[in-house]
Amino acid sequence: MKIVTFGEVILRLSPHGSLKMTQANSLEFYFGGTEMNVAASLAAFGEKTQHITNVSNDLVGDAALAAMRKLNIDVSAINKVDHPMGLYFLEVGAGLRASKIAYNRLHGAFAHIEPNQVDWENILKGADFFHWTGITPAISENAYISLKNGLKVAQKLGVTVTSDPAYRSNLWKYGKDGHEILLELVGLSTIFIGGVNEINEILKTEFDFSKEGFVEASKKLMEECPSIKKVFDKVRTGLSASWQRVYGRVWTGTTYLETSELEITDVIDRIGTGDAYAAGLIYGLKRYDDKNALEFANAACALKHTVLGDANLVSVDEVLEIMQGNTGGRIKR
Repeated sequence: MKIVTFGEVILRLSPHGSLKMTQANSLEFYFGGTEMNVAASLAAFGEKTQHITNVSNDLVGDAALAAMRKLNIDVSAINKVDHPMGLYFLEVGAGLRASKIAYNRLHGAFAHIEPNQVDWENILKGADFFHWTGITPAISENAYISLKNGLKVAQKLGVTVTSDPAYRSNLWKYGKDGHEILLELVGLSTIFIGGVNEINEILKTEFDFSKEGFVEASKKLMEECPSIKKVFDKVRTGLSASWQRVYGRVWTGTTYLETSELEITDVIDRIGTGDAYAAGLIYGLKRYDDKNALEFANAACALKHTVLGDANLVSVDEVLEIMQGNTGGRIKR
């Protein structure tokens, strides 16, 4: 069975290393996008994945398709359209200096997706998971409608829907209330990947970030959205741009569980770490109990900090090693 993801593929442009834009004379590029990153990571774990999106009908769109094929993502239902690829500029921080991002995506190929372009009945036939994030419905009204159509079909077919409904206020530009739309779409989902901050944004509540606050927020979300069965959260502590700590926690509807904290002292790339967590969680939920699925997700997230580019390209064995406590980085010969 396959895992379907839906969202924008975006071109990332960045100076080499940790140079500032004002220092750089050239830019490196990568293709990414939060949902595509999830598909790429799952494909690296050996899962069958299919990504649904629009790309530009030009050499850049062709390069995006080639990049996804190289990552073993099924691109057979992707549309090519006469609009440019969305892109963003990333200035990578280091130490005390934070990374900075500037987006150019609201008029790109994905923003012009047409709901009738996506044949959800055929795409979701034979799928066991469908993953979406809050970035997709924020980009355009057509993207929102297309996603909503897909979620309704997934619900009808019994497909497990994982939602990462991150609210990005700077993206909601087409006159709709993002909080209301995200609440509606979460109500068509099964697994919620987010914490107190995301729940407070959607429900307009004020739960705190303690264990008790997370549990009460999760209970309130499940009360408002009965289709949600479990709430998984990734908790990050940033000591600097180069030094991070992460752990995972979950409310299963009856039980609170959490992982131990993993420390990353030399961050290579923070982009896509949340997507790596989501991919690890989906992989884990297909195979393990909730505790081990959570451990797998947290280990995958930690490892992504060491991989350059948007997508997490580590293997299942590498994640399992971290789960087993092998964090010394010893050379494999």
